[in-house]
Amino acid sequence: MCFLRRPGAPASWIWWRMLRQVLRRGLQSFCHRLGLCVSRHPVFFLTVPAVLTITFGLSALNRFQPEGDLERLVAPSHSLAKIERSLASSLFPLDQSKSQLYSDLHTPGRYGRVILLSPPGDNILLQAEGILQTHRAVLEMKDGRNSFIGHQLGGVVEVPNSKDQRVKSARAIQITYYLQTYGSATQDLIGEKWENEFCKLMRKLQEEHQDLQLYSLASFSLWRDFHKTSILARSKVLVSLVLILTTATLSSSMKDCLRSKPFLGLLGVLTVCISIVTAAGIFFITDGKYNSTLLGIPFFAMGHGTKGVFELLSGWRRTRENLPFKDRVADAYSDVMVTYTMTSSLYFITFGMGASPFTNIEAVKVFCQNMCVSILLNYFYVFSFFGSCLVFAGQLEQNRYHSIFCCKIPSAEYLDRKPVWFQTVMSDGHQQTSHHETNPYQHHFIQHFLREHYNEWITNIYVKPFVVILYLIYASFSFMGCLQISDRANIINLLASDSPSISYAMVQQKYFSNYSPVIGFYIYEPLEYWNSSVQEDLRRLCSGFTAVSWVEQYYQFLKVSNISANNKSDFISVLQSSFLKKPEFQHFRNDIIFSKAGDENNIIASRLYLVARTSRDKQKEVIEVLEKLRPLSLSKSIRFIVFNPSFVFMDHYGLSVTVPVLIAGFGVLLVLILTFFLVIHPLGNFWLILSVTSIELGVLGLMTLWNVDMDCISILCLIYTLNFAIDHCAPLLYTFVLATEHTRTQCIKSSLQEHGTAILQNVTSFLIGLVPLLFVPSNLTFTLFKCLLLTGGCTFLHCFVILPVFLTFFPPSKKHHKKKKRAKRKEREEIECIEIQENPDHVTTV
Repeated sequence: MCFLRRPGAPASWIWWRMLRQVLRRGLQSFCHRLGLCVSRHPVFFLTVPAVLTITFGLSALNRFQPEGDLERLVAPSHSLAKIERSLASSLFPLDQSKSQLYSDLHTPGRYGRVILLSPPGDNILLQAEGILQTHRAVLEMKDGRNSFIGHQLGGVVEVPNSKDQRVKSARAIQITYYLQTYGSATQDLIGEKWENEFCKLMRKLQEEHQDLQLYSLASFSLWRDFHKTSILARSKVLVSLVLILTTATLSSSMKDCLRSKPFLGLLGVLTVCISIVTAAGIFFITDGKYNSTLLGIPFFAMGHGTKGVFELLSGWRRTRENLPFKDRVADAYSDVMVTYTMTSSLYFITFGMGASPFTNIEAVKVFCQNMCVSILLNYFYVFSFFGSCLVFAGQLEQNRYHSIFCCKIPSAEYLDRKPVWFQTVMSDGHQQTSHHETNPYQHHFIQHFLREHYNEWITNIYVKPFVVILYLIYASFSFMGCLQISDRANIINLLASDSPSISYAMVQQKYFSNYSPVIGFYIYEPLEYWNSSVQEDLRRLCSGFTAVSWVEQYYQFLKVSNISANNKSDFISVLQSSFLKKPEFQHFRNDIIFSKAGDENNIIASRLYLVARTSRDKQKEVIEVLEKLRPLSLSKSIRFIVFNPSFVFMDHYGLSVTVPVLIAGFGVLLVLILTFFLVIHPLGNFWLILSVTSIELGVLGLMTLWNVDMDCISILCLIYTLNFAIDHCAPLLYTFVLATEHTRTQCIKSSLQEHGTAILQNVTSFLIGLVPLLFVPSNLTFTLFKCLLLTGGCTFLHCFVILPVFLTFFPPSKKHHKKKKRAKRKEREEIECIEIQENPDHVTTV
């Protein structure tokens, strides 16, 4: 192996170039040996994956278990709200609470909720009989426990010019029934049974009361409607698989019955399917629990696996036909598996980082862990199982067997005596390739279209300005979308769209969005409540809220009763002996914790309840309230926490969902930079970084403009976009930078001709496979469809439109290749002249 030094090139550049070539040729040599090993032992490499699939696939069926804790999945794992909930529960245990106030629960627990909505223009207050019938029916349910009953009015119209805000009419009323289960397993089962009966009762009452609309919700409703997506999507996933199988089979076919490979396209998709089944078996054997977010794994794994399949098919077509089929398989591995190994490694790195402890969403972590296993098995199955299928197909081709019917192809003389239909079915393309085609695989319809039509059109000088304008439009919309990213994630984005939970949430948002949830205000340290400055601080903290406060009621009681309590002993004495014994104030006993040291009583903790007035964007304003109150607990003399069960889902959710994609993106960038001078060409990595960044920002911006929220599904899709872009752009770019044609235009034509078929086959199969997701009535699948459609579309746009044009403008330059060819031609001419001068008789002979 000889390396010529370019004039003026530094020695370090030569060493880097030598190192790159040694690494590349070493990897190619390894892949070549791997291909030889597979071609020599195809039965072994076919049997081992099949046995693994059967073993782990049966285990998956026996150990299947759905995840029952929705909070564990989608709420941030490490959040301040969970710590606040633990502190609130330890101070005010639920089983000690006898109050009828619905808001003094620290967790949602078991509950049933119903909204009764009157027809448009009617007043719900005039429907008292129907409301009371519903209420009595709930209280008479079997196995019911003591219920905390709360009620609210929605769509309220006040009496004009009323000083005391009298209600004139209302459209809706909301009633909540909380069950006291105390965390007991037995009572929890009874509560679950009660909730099921509650939902059945609401459906029955809806049929009886046609003049009222009833919208019910129970504590298990969110989990049920979240898991419902998987049930609804089963048939659609099978339809998607059939569409991908059909597309792969048709796109791998040719008119040439000898070189057509429809069964290889079919077997390639089945290879990815059995690898996914094996990964699922391993997941369930390791005590994994299924959840609806894992619905995206088949589509993610299929997009990567079929890319390797189609690249191997293209690599097979580029091999020489006169070689033995085993050498052809080895050459195809040497040509394809280096890049496929690199992209599979990046998949593993990015999703491995998503599965790291830095990820704060359990659903994202579980998905990434499962995806890492799927990628490893995908890679193993492609080079083993599909490689064995390629060996058998190559052997059939070498022995001139029909690619579909597996029968011997007759000779040309025999075909000439047969009907036209028989000649069409049994033709091996001999007549088309015997005179002017050196490579019979050029007749593949996608390759023919790219070579004869598309390559010339996209590199036309008159098309390039329009492509530049198109990219500017694409970049503008992407940038505009990125500027509008906001944390609007809502748990209903993960539920089935026609579920009762969605209907309930919509009605609640419309009629009950004027006020926030009841926020618990917990003072967890002793406080001098009798001190006027402390009283002023409490009033300042509660200003702007509607408060249910024992402190305010007690101050009002002292003022009305004309009692002075300016010191500790008087304050606590009157509080215990007089205030808390009055019937109208007895429910405040559960809001104060007393301790006794000798003869002296102390107040060590207490709680208040706050309600904020909000607008239609209720969740955003509640988060703002939470972010304003928490810093005050550190800066003020009063030590307090604020909590509501919904805070567990809201707390730093935006940061939690964006961290995985930032970590994955940083990981990809770090890997590409570290290998900048250790890969095929540094400019290849540079162009790859630019392309992936452009695609990722494009998907992110367009996703925002398409009203896709930043939830765990969209974040997983963004991580996948990084890898999908690398998977398709890397082979195209590396082939371009290594091409030795005279001009950049010829190099990009060569790259498209070499890899365009596989890219087009894979992206088309990927996008067609997404179509059935449109017909699954679920917000989760809608999000999955939108994000993956943008991923495939933006990648296709870059591979076939943007990169072919922009690479003709910018480096790497191809002039040195042209100079090398001129120098070699000149040297060859000089050698021929010397031979002529030394041997003139030879010229005469010629």
